[in-house]
Amino acid sequence: MSPTIQSNTIFLTPEEDARLRKNFKDRLQKCRELSGQRRVPSDPQSLRSQVIYADLMSDMQPGPKAQNGGAGSIVAYAIGTPYPPCTVPLQDLKPMGMHELRMDMHHRGRVLTVRRWGATPVVKLKICSWTVVQEGEPAIRIDHRSDLVCIDCNPSTADKIGQFKNTRIEVTKIAREYKEEGNAALKQRNLPLAYSKYTRGLEILGAAKEDITYDLFRNRAHVNLLLDRLDGGKSDALAALTGLPDQKHRELDGKACLRAGIAAYQSGDFKEAKHLFEEQQRLLPGEKEGITKMRKTEQRLKEQETGCYDFKKLKATLLLPSSSRHGTRVDAANFTRNVEISSSPGKGRGLFATRDMEAGEVIMAEKSFCIVWANEEEALTSMTYDFRDDRIRVFPAGLCKAVVRRLIDNPSQVSKFLDLYGDYRGTKSKGQSGRDGDWGKAIDVFQVHDVVARNAFGPDPRSASTGLWILASYINHSCLPNSEKEYVGDLMLLRATRSIASGEEILHAYDLSSDYDARVEALMRTWGVSCDCKLCVADKADSGEVRSKRRELEREADALIEKREDSRLAIVKARRLMREIDGTFDEERYRMLPRMAVTRVQKWISEAGKR
Repeated sequence: MSPTIQSNTIFLTPEEDARLRKNFKDRLQKCRELSGQRRVPSDPQSLRSQVIYADLMSDMQPGPKAQNGGAGSIVAYAIGTPYPPCTVPLQDLKPMGMHELRMDMHHRGRVLTVRRWGATPVVKLKICSWTVVQEGEPAIRIDHRSDLVCIDCNPSTADKIGQFKNTRIEVTKIAREYKEEGNAALKQRNLPLAYSKYTRGLEILGAAKEDITYDLFRNRAHVNLLLDRLDGGKSDALAALTGLPDQKHRELDGKACLRAGIAAYQSGDFKEAKHLFEEQQRLLPGEKEGITKMRKTEQRLKEQETGCYDFKKLKATLLLPSSSRHGTRVDAANFTRNVEISSSPGKGRGLFATRDMEAGEVIMAEKSFCIVWANEEEALTSMTYDFRDDRIRVFPAGLCKAVVRRLIDNPSQVSKFLDLYGDYRGTKSKGQSGRDGDWGKAIDVFQVHDVVARNAFGPDPRSASTGLWILASYINHSCLPNSEKEYVGDLMLLRATRSIASGEEILHAYDLSSDYDARVEALMRTWGVSCDCKLCVADKADSGEVRSKRRELEREADALIEKREDSRLAIVKARRLMREIDGTFDEERYRMLPRMAVTRVQKWISEAGKR
């Protein structure tokens, strides 16, 4: 029997909990026993058949449910034995063969070249990954995406470099052939191949400044935008600018400026986007797309400065068909001038008000850094067993994968993400997230995992959607918060629930459970924090017997509410339960403090009396 999901709640029996822990500990022990040993060769034909069968089954079961093992089940895996990614250049690594692999070992400083059977491309594995035992058959495990380097090993008709001494004319001709091959791949929506072809063309041209060079940069900028590689999109578009005065090159430079502006806009750098769109209009006066982009950019700058949003329009965009297909990501700017990050005594860093604010006022608004909605193909919820603290947790694996991809594709985002709190901070002496690798930044997935685990949360508790908001991640917890969140798509709004003075720390409740023991456990398990607010101090002073009685009465009240009866008899019973729950609170100790256990039944009585 496996852990099951029902209505976004994961049910794990004590027996299943014990079985998961035992399985993971047994596997770890087995790996340690085999550490350093050679891989025992298996029958090649049998392995080939297994690979073909597994590949076929994978192709027949696309989508999130297949990833989760089918409806009603969930993936579970172990974490807690981290190691850094490789940052040594590929050419400096020593080649190795399959026969040199050893079980449960990191092969630092080595590189293994493999080819998927019957397929391309060749893949170079920077073997600081390990070989592990999985279901009895040794397998190479790759944790860091940056440790996997794909190589285009299929020479095209254009690939003549190195076969003979090329003249400049021949090099230009070959580059044009790469451009045509890239254009053909782009037409077929094979974006990785198009990117590869344009890149090869640029590589053989070197530092030459020819029209074909600018064409390749401009075309690759377009592909980068389609792949959400905004850093590359902007840098390629800027590299495509010729600065020549004739009409043909002005038109091409206008197109490049537009693409650079789009990259800046989508990155949230609206000031730079405005500058680039203005330059595009100077080159191509009256061009319609540029005018439209400029208007949107000016609106974003206004939002950024004033915090005034057209919520009616934003909510209307959520009803469009494109929102259901691509997730509810709204087109809006961040508004953050009311807050700043500063030191919080006993809590590390926190978010503080830069001016006085009244109850109901918008403190800040922030777009998600990364979000995966429950209806998207990338959505994947898993369970993790952490060897470091012997805890089993629910984890948004789909979000973590999306974050890794974004960081690799957009290196400029790495530093602000890694500045967030996480248990594992990498190993500075051996390599760390954010350092340069062969293709962009080397990203430590273990570091990303721990940052996501401590900072991600769901905008809707009724679904498995999960996201991460950079600035909001600095807001510390309190059971007596001064703010609350609301969402318009992936735009998070933080409103003041009472008056807040300039310099006061912004706080919100990570967990609103009325059960003190459950709240303490959830705060430590999920966020690694403890709370010493006045409410927690009062709750902690209650005896275990009193807390148990309160929980029992609250469950009884909840059961009454769930029956959805609003008869006079039900209201009388609800009032009795409310009085009894209220009676479990010490009047002096809970003076001026919320009594969360009575909140729901109190609200129900108020609404039932109006019907």
